[in-house]
Amino acid sequence: MLTDTMRCTIERRLLVNYRIDPEAVMKLLPAPFRPQLVSGWAVGGVCFIRLSGLRPAHFPSALGSRTENVAHRFAVEWDDVLGTQAGVFVPRRDTSSRLTALAGDKLFPGTYHRARFKVQEDATDLRIGVDSRDGTLALSVSADEAPALGGELFGSLEEALTFFRQGSLGFSPSGGTGGLVGVRLVSESWEGRSMSVGHMVSSMFDDNQVFPRGSCTLDSAFVMRDLPVRWRNEGKLESRSLTKAA
Repeated sequence: MLTDTMRCTIERRLLVNYRIDPEAVMKLLPAPFRPQLVSGWAVGGVCFIRLSGLRPAHFPSALGSRTENVAHRFAVEWDDVLGTQAGVFVPRRDTSSRLTALAGDKLFPGTYHRARFKVQEDATDLRIGVDSRDGTLALSVSADEAPALGGELFGSLEEALTFFRQGSLGFSPSGGTGGLVGVRLVSESWEGRSMSVGHMVSSMFDDNQVFPRGSCTLDSAFVMRDLPVRWRNEGKLESRSLTKAA
């Protein structure tokens, strides 16, 4: 890593959440992770995120880049010498930025795939389509602002925001060194608005060979906007002291 901290503004972060049979998710998780359960369900999802002013922390914002990105994620737990920890496992990240893809594992932890993004949005509506350049990933979503969160995972928007803030540490596979590398999202503000999903297609979550019919259900969504944040490198998970049980 050339820097331990990146800065940017999250212009838009749409989180679309699925409630999933924990056994189906467990098969996808590397050690030492296990699904973090909410009301007996595992939690998976897709994060559609646009960043502006993305740059190493010591660079001025004028030198930062603007990127569209998408990440698939699962809420996870694991044990170390301090007890049970919570975060997310991110098996795949895609980006519109050639620089981000090339600089993966150098400026920003994890491997990034290149993708094409089509975005239409205003203050209350979002339409996003994503197709990876390697032809292995296809996503599309349409969502409108809603008066309440809905779904069965969370009792309210505030409950969902708290859950994801407590799991702001994400681990991804490292293409360069192997293993899992972590990055923590740090923000003074953590506000969002409920969204209603009218249409969602995911080549990952719609795959009945990975998630048998009835094991994976679209649950809820919310959007966060205009948040100044830092992304802090947390290093490799193997470097941490894990309990023997993990």
